[in-house]
Amino acid sequence: MKKMNLMLLLSLVFVSALSVQAQQGQVLPPLVSVNGTGEVRVQPNEVVVNLGVETRGKTLDEARKETDKKAAAIISYLKKQGVDAKHIQTSFVTLQPIYNSGEYGRTTPDFYMAQKSMTVTVKKLDKFDELLSGLYGVGVNHVNGVQFQVSDADVEKYKTEARKKAVANAKAKATQLTSELGSKLGRVYAISESSSNGGPRPMYKMAMMESAAYDSAGGPTIAGGEVVVTSNVDVSFVIE
Repeated sequence: MKKMNLMLLLSLVFVSALSVQAQQGQVLPPLVSVNGTGEVRVQPNEVVVNLGVETRGKTLDEARKETDKKAAAIISYLKKQGVDAKHIQTSFVTLQPIYNSGEYGRTTPDFYMAQKSMTVTVKKLDKFDELLSGLYGVGVNHVNGVQFQVSDADVEKYKTEARKKAVANAKAKATQLTSELGSKLGRVYAISESSSNGGPRPMYKMAMMESAAYDSAGGPTIAGGEVVVTSNVDVSFVIE
């Protein structure tokens, strides 16, 4: 009985191996392979800003307490301005002694410096200038950069639109190529979307084209520009 089971197992393995070889040796039909790109340009509806506070004190505890006090004031102000707590995240904290003197062997620092940075997502772009001005007033003394973007809830819609455009672009290219050679475009043989990490997920490139402008009459000092959502597809069609 065991011998029969073993023979049956070996037979199945042999048949499977033959099947794989047949598939590997299969002759591909005549194909035309193209790349399609689609993009959607939209106005950003939120801005991410990295800001923080830096203080100095004669003692480590003095610098820490002053920084914590101002950071608490910043968070309180943001919440009062309608920024949701989940959109405020501490991103960097440091506390260190500073030695300005070059005296050899010195163990006592000139002062202590404490820094605390946070990343804030602002949904009301028309209030951003006003919000930033208020933040300076409650203790913010450095802003490391801003990034305009589309919210996660909306970007999925634009990804789908960009993908449709990419597929249409690929089909148009393939149709033109085959018609110029006197052939006819057939069914889709294979299709894939490229990914920045090599995985199966499609790649959507978020590119910010930002322009900064200053209006001496008191207009906005920061312009959001536009966000470009792109999708790339690789498609192979059968040539009939």
